[in-house]
Amino acid sequence: MEAVDDKQQAGARARELSVLLHRYSHEYYIEDAPSVSDADYDGLMRELQRIEERFPELRRADSPTQRVGAAPSAAFAPYHHVAPMLSLSNAFGGDELRAWHARIKRLLDGADASFVAELKIDGLAISLKYEDGAFVAGGTRGDGVIGEDVSPNLRTIGSIPLRLRSAASRLLEVRGEVYMRRSDFEILNERRTAEGKPNFANPRNSAAGGVRQLDPRETARRGLRFFAYALGACEPALPVKTQWELLSSFAAMGLPVNREARRFDDFDELVEFCESWSDKRAQLDFGIDGVVIKIDSLEQQRRLGFIGKDPRWAVAFKFPPEEAVTQLRSIEVNVGRTGSVNPYAVLEPVAVGGVTVATASLHNADFIKAKDIRAGDFVVVRRAGEVIPEVVGPLLERRTGKRLRRYELPARCPACGAGVYRAQGEAVAYCENAACPAQRKERLHHFASRGAMDIEGLGDRLCEALVDAGLVSDVGDIYALTAQTLRALPRMGDKLTSNIVSNIAASKGRPFERLLYALGIRFVGGQTAALLGLEFPDIDALAIATQADLIRIEQIGPKVAAGIVQFFAEPQNLTIIEKLRVAGVNMRGAGRQRKAEAPGPLSGKTFVLTGTLADLSRDEAAALIKNAGGKVSGSVSKKTDYLVAGSEPGTKLRKAEELSVPVIDEAKLRDLAQAATQQE
Repeated sequence: MEAVDDKQQAGARARELSVLLHRYSHEYYIEDAPSVSDADYDGLMRELQRIEERFPELRRADSPTQRVGAAPSAAFAPYHHVAPMLSLSNAFGGDELRAWHARIKRLLDGADASFVAELKIDGLAISLKYEDGAFVAGGTRGDGVIGEDVSPNLRTIGSIPLRLRSAASRLLEVRGEVYMRRSDFEILNERRTAEGKPNFANPRNSAAGGVRQLDPRETARRGLRFFAYALGACEPALPVKTQWELLSSFAAMGLPVNREARRFDDFDELVEFCESWSDKRAQLDFGIDGVVIKIDSLEQQRRLGFIGKDPRWAVAFKFPPEEAVTQLRSIEVNVGRTGSVNPYAVLEPVAVGGVTVATASLHNADFIKAKDIRAGDFVVVRRAGEVIPEVVGPLLERRTGKRLRRYELPARCPACGAGVYRAQGEAVAYCENAACPAQRKERLHHFASRGAMDIEGLGDRLCEALVDAGLVSDVGDIYALTAQTLRALPRMGDKLTSNIVSNIAASKGRPFERLLYALGIRFVGGQTAALLGLEFPDIDALAIATQADLIRIEQIGPKVAAGIVQFFAEPQNLTIIEKLRVAGVNMRGAGRQRKAEAPGPLSGKTFVLTGTLADLSRDEAAALIKNAGGKVSGSVSKKTDYLVAGSEPGTKLRKAEELSVPVIDEAKLRDLAQAATQQE
């Protein structure tokens, strides 16, 4: 009787888990708005798998363990995979990875096997179909059999070749991942900020949302990329015998392959490789959430076959979760360097991505309102590498018991008591007091931060102490600090003060663009600062630039231009710049005065390069243009004078045709550059 009761309880729990997992899967794959962390989802899936292993008769055909992704969205035409697009089982930690290896050895009767390890890209799985080397269609994973046809969007991704360099097969299905680099994500959000639009939450959701746009032009704006890693249907078969050879074959075809892939004969070395990437992943310009391990031999892969939806010959080594669920204790605010009043979450401490997190970003009041986040909620917290932890959203199904109050931004600044205002159309509120001490502390900390002037030792606590003691009123005062002055502060010994003084002196030689970023000009992030450093020879030239001058620069919009002009119009900012000049801080860049350019056919002309040129590399072509007085841009716009197109041009060619931008080849470019040389 007890066994019957156990089975009944297990069946009820299995049905409950199936409902939850189907819902969470739909939120993740279809809505791009997950309400639970990856770790919690994996835990529920593993619980259901254990129940079905104990009671196989409870395993239903529609169980989440028997499917791969989620049903395709009705917004797109269906995409039928020629060969099913399957997923992988997971291993959490070295012990589970070794247990998988032991099972493989038993199934191979003790035969030796080699392995290929590939980084598990955190993006959107995609299948590409090529016929006789030409890209004909592509779709999302969907349920593994039918996905969403997103072919027009995939055509806008420059790293997906529209024609392969070699066509060894009549039909070729290439599986891979569409992703967004962190640097491109920062540029995207800088552009959205300049356009007055809310920022995107993270690169993964931006990539998934970009692929599933109904307007391919919006996909093209995301700067998405692609890595190939697996083969679907292939007729006739490729002449390769191993996964390692397959990756080499992909590269020879012109398909991008992740360069961090490694082949191993020693399994212990493979485990060390996987574990090492858990710590190194923050060094990459794209997100990864694990390492995929595959048996190298394709023949051994065929022998091992599949179990349910998972291949026996492959496994995903999953890193510690970068998302977790915890309780939101309260919502507090701090004041940023520009006076912005920023809400943040005070959390019940929780381990996320290998560290304990007690506070997290809540972005702004609109974000809190849109997500309906309330103090007392259980929330999903995300942390990626060194990125500041953020609250993804509340778990509404866990909002039980006493009524939780909706959040309202405070009417008074918590640092100085001045009023808080929010301009119409702005997402952020600001303290009205320009002399607010909190702003001075944040400006000081930003100026000294690693991405700016990189003054090691000048951290939060010291910045606060310097302002409170009246030793620093603005960033220009940093360079007047002495060892004797610093030693007067609490807990400042001789060695520490000496190191800080040395670091302050060393910061004077930082590149011009680092200074521009450090000054905290509104809307000027690291990428925009680098662009300005290439356009202007020194800070004086930038200070006299008009809004019209700035807008003429590629990628500088009206909002960014207005922020720059406003900064240099403030007398107190000019006073700070003079303090920095007297101190000997570098204020010269690599840019050139436009007025000093010699006239010629390429002067004032903007060129964009695409495809592979016959004789010149991309860098050589860019140097040819610049030496003749022209400018090279990375994207086509109405300001582009010429698109230089080689073989296998990307989406820039289509964009140029839409905007009626003249398209020239390498020979014409040489003619124009030669004409410029002759005129000089």
